[in-house]
Amino acid sequence: MNAEDEINSSSRDARSAPTAGRSAAALDVVDRRILAALREDSRLSVRALAEKLHLSRAGAYARIERLRERGVITGFTIAIDPAAAGLTTTAYVAINIEQNTWRRVSDELATLPYLDTISLMGSDFDVLVQVHAPDNASLRTLVLERIQAIPGVLGTRTWLVFDESRGVGTPWQA
Repeated sequence: MNAEDEINSSSRDARSAPTAGRSAAALDVVDRRILAALREDSRLSVRALAEKLHLSRAGAYARIERLRERGVITGFTIAIDPAAAGLTTTAYVAINIEQNTWRRVSDELATLPYLDTISLMGSDFDVLVQVHAPDNASLRTLVLERIQAIPGVLGTRTWLVFDESRGVGTPWQA
């Protein structure tokens, strides 16, 4: 099957995509190739992407739009090195919260500076946040004065990160 046939086949699959509450349709090989190329360089134009993957420009555009509509692609962004941008203190903060306060606590956490990721956990603690702060004093203020002041937060535990590196991530390209 060539790329154009895969596009047409995949378009039929998108129309029969599952409704809410069901599993999302699996990505086909062309979708995964698009995701891999955009992950490598999200600045690629549709024309350059189509040329790189040997697709028609209209086919590439349609697939990108379908991936956006399905919520697979949620945005196009850049990667920033926090330390090079002046955020030299990295930590993970585990947070224990009162039962049934997740929504309120997560809404409050989302307003705080320096929090990169907020994750609800099935663990010994309830929430794990990743922090990139300018220095230890800013981290201290964030944890002791801002996070611990949120109604519903019972306690925190902080781990300093000495070094970070990125893994290869999900292998989108088959």
